[in-house]
Amino acid sequence: MAIHFTAEELAQRQADVGAELARQGLDALLCFRQESMYWLSGFDTFGYCFFQCLVIDSDGRMMLLTREPDRRQAEHTSVIDDIRVWVDREGVNPAEELRSVLDELGLRGKRLGVEYEAYGLTGRNARRLDAALQGFCTTDDASELISRKRAVKSPTEMAYIRRAAGLGDDALDAALGHAAPAAWEGDILAAMQGAVFRGGGDYPGNEFIIGSGRDALLCRYFSGRRSLDEQDQLTLEWAGVYRRYHAAMMRTIVVGHVDDEHRHMHAAAADAMAACMQACRPGGTVGSVFDAHARVVDDAGLRPHRLNACGYSMGATFAPMWMDWPMFYSGNPTVIEAGMAFFIHIILVNSDSGHAMTLGQTVEVTEAGAVSLHRHGVDLISV
Repeated sequence: MAIHFTAEELAQRQADVGAELARQGLDALLCFRQESMYWLSGFDTFGYCFFQCLVIDSDGRMMLLTREPDRRQAEHTSVIDDIRVWVDREGVNPAEELRSVLDELGLRGKRLGVEYEAYGLTGRNARRLDAALQGFCTTDDASELISRKRAVKSPTEMAYIRRAAGLGDDALDAALGHAAPAAWEGDILAAMQGAVFRGGGDYPGNEFIIGSGRDALLCRYFSGRRSLDEQDQLTLEWAGVYRRYHAAMMRTIVVGHVDDEHRHMHAAAADAMAACMQACRPGGTVGSVFDAHARVVDDAGLRPHRLNACGYSMGATFAPMWMDWPMFYSGNPTVIEAGMAFFIHIILVNSDSGHAMTLGQTVEVTEAGAVSLHRHGVDLISV
């Protein structure tokens, strides 16, 4: 069985969620986030793109309603014993089948939490769910109940993130082995992803991001490759991934001569990273990390060229993205705790001059503060 946690650790998570449900006056939670299912049971799939629900009650008991291919997936990768299947057929409404199972589980008339903020629950299926449960039970939005618990990592989870960080470093080494004038972006991407796979890692929650020339200012993946010019800039954002746990990194590599603007932007990014690391400590708030980033960047005269967020939590995530809760943005009151892991990124893009400079790394929050998990430093890279 491909389960990456001990039965004892999974049982403790289930008990903790059950206790939290009881504390909030909820009788059960309807999980539609694949991250929640993986964290609670080990269940590993991409079948969440269809209707799929894991029910956990206040006693920590679980039931999975899924499709036939994912029944076998759950049997091989999870500790879930109670697996039900809804059958594909024209006109089927799996939300109504879920209601029937909930009735069988004694949840009629009860108060249920729902993970509405989930890629596994489309707008159409959410409307079907609400209609099916109307008059059957009371529902509350409990989208962050498990996310808050997942934010603080167990020793095993942190070990997986550290392993992922090493794979991220391997990917940067691979990129640097190819990045040069006339290099093709496709070769760089292939080398980076190959390094992760060769190290025993996984596909990331979203595509590796690559852009050169004017597209170095973009921080999203897009289709289409080019070769690097003699004088160029190459922005990369990628993640090492191990057991679905991510450790993201980001760099802008200067190809050819490094001009004064690139140097100024990098100096500001490095200073902002140091300020964020200082602010990212137990007892501080997630919003204070963004404020540290903004203060340094703005003081460097680069306010028009920064973003309105500077990172987010790292953990076990599934497509379509590796971003996890919570995010560094202004005013976020979430309190930072030891055992959290974050991706801190400084992204500076000047559309007027066409210059980009980015710097990103994954850090672990210890009792003494934030510690980088990478062997690569934050110096300016040029080839």
